[in-house]
Amino acid sequence: MLLSMTGFAAVAAELPGVALAVELRSVNHRYLDVQIRLPDELRGVESALRERIVSELKRGKVECRISLNRTAAGAAGLAVDAARVAELAKAAADVVRGAPGARPLSVGEILRWPGVLAEPTVPPDELAVHARKLVAQALAELAASRAREGAKLVLTLVERCEAIEVQVARVAPRIPMIHAGYVEKLAARLKEAGLDPDQDRLKQELALFATKVDVAEELSRLSTHIAEVRRVLAAGGSAGKRLDFLMQELHREANTLGSKSVDTELSQASLEIKVLIEQMREQVQNLE
Repeated sequence: MLLSMTGFAAVAAELPGVALAVELRSVNHRYLDVQIRLPDELRGVESALRERIVSELKRGKVECRISLNRTAAGAAGLAVDAARVAELAKAAADVVRGAPGARPLSVGEILRWPGVLAEPTVPPDELAVHARKLVAQALAELAASRAREGAKLVLTLVERCEAIEVQVARVAPRIPMIHAGYVEKLAARLKEAGLDPDQDRLKQELALFATKVDVAEELSRLSTHIAEVRRVLAAGGSAGKRLDFLMQELHREANTLGSKSVDTELSQASLEIKVLIEQMREQVQNLE
């Protein structure tokens, strides 16, 4: 199975008073580049999370975003620390005795005072455990997403391979006729110039020059490279770099085919093959 480098996954969990969410996004990249954004409460596990992500993925630019938000259930579970309020009231009374004109604290100010409201919390160690579990789940979802995208890319690449094979099959039988026609055209031009194309020396020169426009070898190599692309697609795994190399080889043969062409139909086939190869190259850039 081939994997795309493009994928997305999102998972979340409700904990006492807070909601923990993990998002993973990945796009194509030459190498593996992992960026992690997480709240201060989870800074201690950043290294472990990075190691887990790196162990699962081979290529791509990956962004892992972890958020920690207080929930309505957490707000409903707020409790007033009576001892803290008593301490604050005593301190306020001392201030009023020392400064009779001082304004007393309001209820809102008291509630906003640090430590007055006891909020449900998750211990740091437990929070870290939940974060690791969610990242593992997100990685599984990301792998499934990348597999689905990879399957679509493979279908697209196979279709382009078939289209190139159609072009090769269309022009390959015409190569001997194109070759013979070119030799005849050269011979006619020699006659117009007052030379005898049947002379041994001129026959050798004609044959040598005609071989320079013979594209049978290029067509054969195109077929060989397409067969290799099919084999790599069927084998699966991390084949993006291998396929990218094959795209370069295909493009080289298509360019040579076009430069050596002395036939309109062959030139059109060369152009169509180049377009198909370019489409394949764009898709291959997204494969791991």
